[in-house]
Amino acid sequence: MFKRRLAAVAVGALLASSLVACGDSGSSGDPKTLTYWASNQSTSLEKDAEILKPELAKFEKQTGIKVKLEVVPWSDLLNRLLAAATSGQGPDVVNIGNTWSASLQATDAFVQFDDKTLDKIGGKSRFVPAALAAAGAEGKPPTAVPIYSLAYALYYNKKMFAAAGIQNPPTTWEELVADGKKLTTGGKWGLAIEGAHVSENSHHAFAFSEQYGGQWFDASGKPTFATKENATAIKRYIDFIGTDKITNPGNAEYAQNQSVADFASGKAGMLLWQAVGSQLELRKMNPDDWGVAPVPFLQSPPASGKKVNSMVAGINIAIFKHSKNQEGALDFVKFMTSDEEQTLLNKTYGSLPSITTVGKDPAFAKPEQKTIQDTLATTAAPLPQVASESQFETLVGGLMKDLFAEAAKGKSPSVDEIQEKLQTAQDQVK
Repeated sequence: MFKRRLAAVAVGALLASSLVACGDSGSSGDPKTLTYWASNQSTSLEKDAEILKPELAKFEKQTGIKVKLEVVPWSDLLNRLLAAATSGQGPDVVNIGNTWSASLQATDAFVQFDDKTLDKIGGKSRFVPAALAAAGAEGKPPTAVPIYSLAYALYYNKKMFAAAGIQNPPTTWEELVADGKKLTTGGKWGLAIEGAHVSENSHHAFAFSEQYGGQWFDASGKPTFATKENATAIKRYIDFIGTDKITNPGNAEYAQNQSVADFASGKAGMLLWQAVGSQLELRKMNPDDWGVAPVPFLQSPPASGKKVNSMVAGINIAIFKHSKNQEGALDFVKFMTSDEEQTLLNKTYGSLPSITTVGKDPAFAKPEQKTIQDTLATTAAPLPQVASESQFETLVGGLMKDLFAEAAKGKSPSVDEIQEKLQTAQDQVK
């Protein structure tokens, strides 16, 4: 049933993204050529290409296989993947957000990494267990393997904090709002947000809901969107613009890393992001001017609240079944998860490696990476690995985009109003 429902989504995605079945974006069938869709990890698509092309040249030198690269923005990636899954036309190898794993697995369009296949790239034990667990639904062979591990952290501008008389980063949302109000002055703002970024909105909806004792799916995988806990969680996030007024209303339109640019340029004093240090460096922000801390918690959580401040974030790499060069594609996955590439690429992006053999490298013991590592180990939780998860991201993240647009006009939605909108979204999950 999921595959039938997917067809309607994919038709629209195909119309919106003609590159899916054109030219270098498709599997060529040439045993000496692969096509690869990489996700945007750096400051721009061009910067990602600059980072990846030398590594692809290295792979070609080792194997004789040329890799044709396209870096796909996050705003397009899921629809492009769904379109390729349904049409059978598209690249050989792709990056996917790990939260989409079960949804994409349900399309039956990707190669399974069963034990035999995993052995070809070094074996199951080579991968960090928590990262591999986010590569597919529980109890089934994953249809991807992890390459970058991430979690959300709170980034703060040390100079702005000192000027405002703030000694330490906030540990609660109440403290964050109070600090944000002190920082919001003279055309500068307390917190930068990507209000129009659908996937990021859903990530925060998940973490806030955990703290408020909510959930988005029950144990059977049935959606439970329209609860007071979930509505309260979303209101807490939307109110940074609408009620607290610590976020520039213009952030309601941000979806292309503009909040990172605002933070790097000193237009905002705080930012919630995944491993943004490398981007700040590329944007010429002095590394001594920013600090990193865990994402805050509620000061007085309800009894049902959970000690969760991030989803288990990360990027996986997968192979389409329609690839006419699956052996070469598997060689490429092995290359991308090798010790050398895992060390080099994760150092570059500021993320953590997905394999167990390089974690002791000093580069992964820096304050930023240590904060991410500690969060993943103690206070992060995976989004539900159910087939409808991608619908949760699209529907709830889109609902929040609309709420941010209203908040930017000075409207603050009530919990009841948000709950009604969540019911409408829940009714659309098939």
